[in-house]
Formats: sequence, structure tokens, C-alpha cells
Amino acid sequence: MKRRFRLTRSNDIKRVRRAGKSYAHPLVVLVVSTASENTHRIAIITGKSVGGAVERNLIRRRLRAICDHLLPEMKPGFEAVLIARGPSQKAEFRDLENVVSSVFQRAGLINISNG
Repeated sequence: MKRRFRLTRSNDIKRVRRAGKSYAHPLVVLVVSTASENTHRIAIITGKSVGGAVERNLIRRRLRAICDHLLPEMKPGFEAVLIARGPSQKAEFRDLENVVSSVFQRAGLINISNG
């Protein structure tokens, strides 16, 4: 995911987590807040509940790749924080991809047609 699509400052992440609406799944949690600009930025958080540094980095890379794949289908005007949960470390990539896609769809940020 390119740098301009990442939410990197801790103050911005805290603001989104405080004021945003959350969409939960056993593997990930998505917190979404509207942005004033016509852009979309995403932060990915993996806490110690996911595992050690190696596992956290692997999940972070997977989630970043999934978001990068979904980026062209996303509607602009939001900031999101994607938080990995503990069971996501044991999930297959395809399952994680389906979960992230469905959570973004539930939040109304993408429209994915079946097929």
C-alpha cells in the first residue's frame, strides 16, 4: 500500500478510534471515520495478542497487501484503522482476504459484485 494511502500519525489513529464507528469480526476490527478531504487512508494495527514480532509483521504485510488489492474499489472520503485480532495469525490468506473484504463492504466503503 502506497504511503499516501496510509494513516501514520498516532494522533490521527487515536482520533479515528475515538470518533469512528467500528465493525467487528473474530479476525479483525475495522474502525471508520469520515475525512474532510476527498481521500482514503488506512492504518493497520497488530497488537501483542497476535503473537511475537515475526507473526505481527506477517499479519501486517498480509493486511497491507489485501488493502492494496481492494484500494481501487474503495470510495474516497474516509479514514480507517484495521486492527488484527489474535486468531488472525492462524487464518489462511484467502480467509483473511474474504473477512477484510466483507468488513469493508459492511462499512459501506466498497461495493464488490459476486463473480
